[in-house]
Amino acid sequence: MTKQKREIGLAIIGCGTIGRIRGELARDYPGVGWIGLCDLKSDLGSALLADTQADFFTTDYRELLARPEVNAVIIATDENLHTDPTLLAVEHGHDLFIEKPLATDARQSAQILAAIEAAGVDAVVGYTQRFRRRFLAIKERLVTNQIGDVTTVVTRAFMNRMVPIATVSRTQDRANLTPMVVSGTHSLDMSMWLMEGKQPVSVFAQSCDRVLGKHGTKDATFAIVTMDDGTIWSMSISWALPEVWPGAVYGLEIGIVGTKGVIDVEDTHRDLVLASDVAQGAGYSPDGFAPGAPRHVDFLTSYPPGDMQGGQLWGPMREETNSWFQRLYAGQATPHATAAEGHSNLMLTMAMDLSARRNAPVSLPVSAQELMDELR
Repeated sequence: MTKQKREIGLAIIGCGTIGRIRGELARDYPGVGWIGLCDLKSDLGSALLADTQADFFTTDYRELLARPEVNAVIIATDENLHTDPTLLAVEHGHDLFIEKPLATDARQSAQILAAIEAAGVDAVVGYTQRFRRRFLAIKERLVTNQIGDVTTVVTRAFMNRMVPIATVSRTQDRANLTPMVVSGTHSLDMSMWLMEGKQPVSVFAQSCDRVLGKHGTKDATFAIVTMDDGTIWSMSISWALPEVWPGAVYGLEIGIVGTKGVIDVEDTHRDLVLASDVAQGAGYSPDGFAPGAPRHVDFLTSYPPGDMQGGQLWGPMREETNSWFQRLYAGQATPHATAAEGHSNLMLTMAMDLSARRNAPVSLPVSAQELMDELR
């Protein structure tokens, strides 16, 4: 029996780079019947209203979430501002797409998860890498036991410093805007998704801040995680590479060793290089941010959302967003990260930061209160 389709009345809270991408995709999805927008910056919201021919705009998310047309919400505000609109959306019973993380305060993240589970709303978290063909293929090989039981995983992420500088410049509340919490969470989510079923029991991490300390964040964090079955996993991210680094945003390597085989992933995008007299601009360019130096070499396809062609975005964020619409409209199963996974990811990234601060291993799980007492 075919499930009855439900027309989507969509509220988008946050009309910056990511809110704009998802809003433009919503405009073209036939199952979206109504679009409402909210942003504190009326110029951003008004521009997206015109470009998407949306039905409504306000600077007050309360007004938007109270509209009778709304039954689904995208939370695309700055990381520090997720909590209040998310909790109100849950109170209204709306299904949710929340850009990572659920919150930058572990206690608020736990509060959001508890509210979502109590209300029974469908809530997913934006981990776009899950929608890339290569990682879906790897996941299938692991699920079908092609390399046996995983025993060792090595994960390394490289980023230029445009993302941290742009991120921390938008707020003075920077205590938890660390490389792990803000950006390492993507490769952490991917690694934990590929190790599904294994639970971390301890972590030891180290950090440094010689470049980005003046901006209020760390340069890099390296961690060793032990899982409940003895699997070991090393995870590192440096987001302090020069602004002229050719990787527009993310370069990732993952090695997965099992009892019967190995999967080795080289996802640095160095197989597709552009060099030009024409400056390539910032890979990550939120409103009001300008890179400190021109980039004349680019690793093409290294911008995680995808790439523009013919005035449209093509790539994993298109797949992710349209899959979410299909999830709501037709009840289709999708590989989105759940709210529970999003919360677990935040707790683990913060445990890594806590270990680095203590200069000692941290036993897991650790409470949200303990994390916030020490990391603040």
